[in-house]
Amino acid sequence: MTQQSKPVVTVLTAPGEQQPPGMDALKARAEVRFACDEQTLRDTLPGTDVMMVTDFRTEALEAAWPCADKLQWIHATSAGVDALMFPGLIESDVVVTNARGIFDRTIAEYVLCTILMFAKDFPNSIRLQHRHEWKHRDTERAEGKQVLVVGAGSIGRQIGRLVRAAGLQPHGIARTPRHDDPDFVAVHGNDDLFNQLPHYDFVVIAAPLTPQTEGLFDHKAFKAMRNSARLINIGRGPIVKTDDLIVALEDGEIAGAALDVFEEEPLPKGHPLWDMENVIMTAHMAGDFIGWKRALTDQFLENFDLWHKGRDLFNLVDKRLGYAGSK
Repeated sequence: MTQQSKPVVTVLTAPGEQQPPGMDALKARAEVRFACDEQTLRDTLPGTDVMMVTDFRTEALEAAWPCADKLQWIHATSAGVDALMFPGLIESDVVVTNARGIFDRTIAEYVLCTILMFAKDFPNSIRLQHRHEWKHRDTERAEGKQVLVVGAGSIGRQIGRLVRAAGLQPHGIARTPRHDDPDFVAVHGNDDLFNQLPHYDFVVIAAPLTPQTEGLFDHKAFKAMRNSARLINIGRGPIVKTDDLIVALEDGEIAGAALDVFEEEPLPKGHPLWDMENVIMTAHMAGDFIGWKRALTDQFLENFDLWHKGRDLFNLVDKRLGYAGSK
């Protein structure tokens, strides 16, 4: 294959970010360009066949979109693709794939970890240790607790599978109800969410950010939950209205929250969530394991091989729904 006949791949990274590891294998088969903002996208998009997106700044891609004269396929190196779903892309023939499958198990491990931390009161144990204070307490049993996974897709399924193995009882929320799912006791429809919320000890948000889920967890949702319930959000920050969550935590409408994603990231230093003793927080890292960047590149290369051979891609995203379909 001559240099002229090689496909062109543009990789969009954050300014100053290093190239994704493992790109040498791609460079042998394609002309690889790199962009990090609107101007570099305007320079690199003409003639580009494929994009690999590691930085999700919709404004830059949307602004440079008229320069995408040959683009056929965009691969997002994340499960969520909400930041890419601007009208020009949605209306175009460009297909979108995502990184579904890479982070599913590690996110499920994070969820199980936070459930056990709440049940065994580990946040208080750590605070007592820092104060050199010996204080015996009784803690909860996790076995038999009821878990509602809002978003029973690829990640939600792994969460259901893992917490069920630990003796908890997972139910799911999805577009289509199903009662014969091997990973859930039952999966309820989206319209049944508020009827289901009062019945669970842990409510896990694993849904993608879409117009339907943005702000879904507000004061109404928190009032519907048990006073003893804990919220776990590993989905997207804007699904939760942060101000309403703070009021619910302060007023005892829910007992606690474990948050990996936030409406504003990084969370400002003076934000009240930092000092709330019934809150566990991490810096948008629930799924990130040692070696995840290389795993993302390897997944893209596997799909690139299919595209290069004219075969069907995996992890195709429904651009109007905003997420990949079920396996």
